[in-house]
Amino acid sequence: MITTGEILQTIDMIDQQHLDIRTITMGISLRSCADPDVKRCCEKIYGKITKYAEDLVRTGEDIEREFGIPIVNKRISVTPISLVAESCETDDFVPFAEAMDRAAKEVGVNFIGGFSALVHKGFTDGDRRFIASIPDALAATERVCSSVNVATTRAGINMDAVRLMGETVKLAAEKTAGSGGMACAKLVVFANAVEDNPFMAGAFHGTGEPECCINVGVSGPGVVHHALQAVRGRPFDEVAETIKKTAFRITRMGQLVAQEASARLGVPFGIVDLSLAPTPAVGDSVADILEEMGLSSVGAHGTTAALALLNDAVKKGGVMASSHVGGLSGAFIPVSEDAGMIKAAERGLLTIEKLEAMTCVCSVGLDMIAVPGDTPASTIAAIIADEAAIGVVNNKTTAVRIIPAPGKKVGDTVDFGGLLGSAPVMPVNPSDSSVFASRGGRIPAPLHSLRN
Repeated sequence: MITTGEILQTIDMIDQQHLDIRTITMGISLRSCADPDVKRCCEKIYGKITKYAEDLVRTGEDIEREFGIPIVNKRISVTPISLVAESCETDDFVPFAEAMDRAAKEVGVNFIGGFSALVHKGFTDGDRRFIASIPDALAATERVCSSVNVATTRAGINMDAVRLMGETVKLAAEKTAGSGGMACAKLVVFANAVEDNPFMAGAFHGTGEPECCINVGVSGPGVVHHALQAVRGRPFDEVAETIKKTAFRITRMGQLVAQEASARLGVPFGIVDLSLAPTPAVGDSVADILEEMGLSSVGAHGTTAALALLNDAVKKGGVMASSHVGGLSGAFIPVSEDAGMIKAAERGLLTIEKLEAMTCVCSVGLDMIAVPGDTPASTIAAIIADEAAIGVVNNKTTAVRIIPAPGKKVGDTVDFGGLLGSAPVMPVNPSDSSVFASRGGRIPAPLHSLRN
């Protein structure tokens, strides 16, 4: 039974502490849209997305209004386009991205994910054609997000794909130089990508997923920060317990919205992703939580330990609140989307090297980081390789979303607007990684991958 006190507490979390449903994401399988004819395939893609998602935004708005729960984003994820379009006789995959973009605009969602490929063990001919199209596709569209999985714990790291993605990121930035390299803000390079992630830019609808489903991503860094103020100076046992209880309450709200959206739209409920996803708004920062634990600034020694505690406690509290927890589930550390991270980076207290250490224990990886525009593609590839190694060895999802901002240098700022925020341009190690990045082949899977 829900008590009056619990209702008032939830209202306060929404009104004062930035609690929200960060996204309702509808996953749609496009496997039935494959067709050798490009035009026909694009028509099928557009038709299926607009048919299944025609009521998605309206339903989200109805739930938001009736329950008084903010639902920030309504989004769509689809089957990796490289799989759907590979049978087409074309070297240009841009029309498929344009079909996705038109469909997203038609149904009113702000992002659609799934312009994606899975190349962790090697390339098909279609994969190579697809990756070559990514820069032009992201430059030509507004709402399409792209991702490429280059490594898994079972397969190791495809270093040919890593090198290629370093070059792709660089070219995508150049294609959108007028907007600060905006295409790179919509491009993620993964290790151990998951099939049910509702968060952009890395969302796609995996091959093991149903025809259509609803995935919900909750958030609430401000709520956790507020809760920890009551245990300031207390032992870490109490800190962990407080975060667990708070994560439980946040996730219960997500479960309610997910079930309601599923019922109204007539599609299965997939998962609740209980990640703490920050925004540039003051009071909605993961960095603030870490500093509330006693750090003088995020990036200080102790940051990785504090983040490990936070990530673990969020998972433990949230997993009891939903029948189906999935996605990434933990704490995100995107630099441009977190006011506290931005401040620390601007002061030089948070470096890429420290962020890399933090990714060993957080939800994803190096996220929304701006670097100088003249950063070589080989350096970007080496950064991707380092992050992939962390994911492969630790059997976790890691990712890189990095923006080599054209014409920008260390100390400048790149403004992407909205939830993407603004990113201070951070220095990278000037050492040459070109020989390493060009070797190719595969870094073998670790021994613990043999778990049968």
